[in-house]
Amino acid sequence: MELETQESPPSREVSGAGAHSKIFPWAVFALIFGLMMSDYMSRQVLSSVFPVLKAEWDLSDSQLAALTSVVALMVGVLALPMSLLADRWGRIRSVVLMAVMWSVATVLCAAASNYTQLLGARFLIGFGEAAYASVGLAVMLGVFAPRLHASLSGAFLGAAFFGSVIGVALGGILADRLGWRAAFLIMAAFGMTLVILFRVVVNENRLARYAPDQPTVGAPSAVSGRAPISSLFTNASLTCAYVGAGVQFFVSGVLLAWLPSYFNRYHDMDAAGAGLAASVFVLLIGAGTVLCGIAADRLGRRRPERRWSAAIAYAAIAMVCLMIGFQLENGPIQLVLLGIGAFFCSGFSGATTAVVASLSHPSIHASSFGVGTLANNVFGLALGPVVVGMLSDRLGLLGALQWVPLASVVSIVLLALGMKLYPAGLRKLASVQTRRTHAVLVAPDVHAPTASA
Repeated sequence: MELETQESPPSREVSGAGAHSKIFPWAVFALIFGLMMSDYMSRQVLSSVFPVLKAEWDLSDSQLAALTSVVALMVGVLALPMSLLADRWGRIRSVVLMAVMWSVATVLCAAASNYTQLLGARFLIGFGEAAYASVGLAVMLGVFAPRLHASLSGAFLGAAFFGSVIGVALGGILADRLGWRAAFLIMAAFGMTLVILFRVVVNENRLARYAPDQPTVGAPSAVSGRAPISSLFTNASLTCAYVGAGVQFFVSGVLLAWLPSYFNRYHDMDAAGAGLAASVFVLLIGAGTVLCGIAADRLGRRRPERRWSAAIAYAAIAMVCLMIGFQLENGPIQLVLLGIGAFFCSGFSGATTAVVASLSHPSIHASSFGVGTLANNVFGLALGPVVVGMLSDRLGLLGALQWVPLASVVSIVLLALGMKLYPAGLRKLASVQTRRTHAVLVAPDVHAPTASA
């Protein structure tokens, strides 16, 4: 009987990834996706109550802008250090702590009685959200095979756009019917509900059991220990992926920030109509992020370097359509071209995220994605709206927007260079694997007897 027990098939809980149910990885995906939406719902709900706050507290436009920019500033500054801490302290605990922090901070927004208190609460939201994009992505990709990484990354990043739309649209409805404080409270309740579910369903041991059987091409196996952080900054192909993606985010960041003003000023729409029109384009950006990531995975199924080609193609399509669209007179053709440009302008992100995963050691994936978050904010999401605002003062908003697609030229050049250097980048990562594995294997066992003994 004992022999039969030993030879019976292992249970699904302790066997390799291939014997596991497919439900758990997709549950992780759903929870991480939902928390990303909660992240941006808590961040963007503020935009929907701008008119109310402006009237109630007699705020200037610069004060309102500061409430938004303080979150992006905190994310840009803290993304990398917080990601480094998460790789060491534990990604699951980090996700839980971050989600609790931004949800509690959203409650504090509802409780704020003056501008200073609201600004402080927004600061805490940025602190809580700083590394979620990188750490959440590392957790999610850790339970899926590399062949799905571009698709999943695109979907994860698309959640930010979907959350933004829901935060603004639902926040406006709630503020109108229940008051602006209720809008913040309901966003916070959504986040706290998800984080409780996440804590119940996901833990480090279960993530380890569901890790893919096959490592990423060129990536080290689990036995090789922790790679040095310096490996993220000495790989030229990886650097091209970071900066190329960050520069392309310049375009999508500008569209997110300035499309409402564009429709208001140049299409004779009122504030509500301009916001609704801009929301349609934000949904197109989110849909493109998801679907382009799926397409990149299909193109790179047998040849991973084709993900670079996909990212370059998406950036080129967006550049051409936006450049022509902003030159045309108002009309259906112009809107169609702008819509196509919006659809593809962030399509690169799933492909480049998968490339970053393939060029970095799994033990520091959260840190590698943290560097990407830093680049995306520094070169794109934070810089783009500011630059266009400065150009708009001189050229007008339309004149400024006509120059924005040229940022894609820089992105395309960097991504093409990264693709050329990709084989060398994989070899460099393999050398890191070899050194780390050798260090683990030759490390002295303090419990073993020495030769002299």
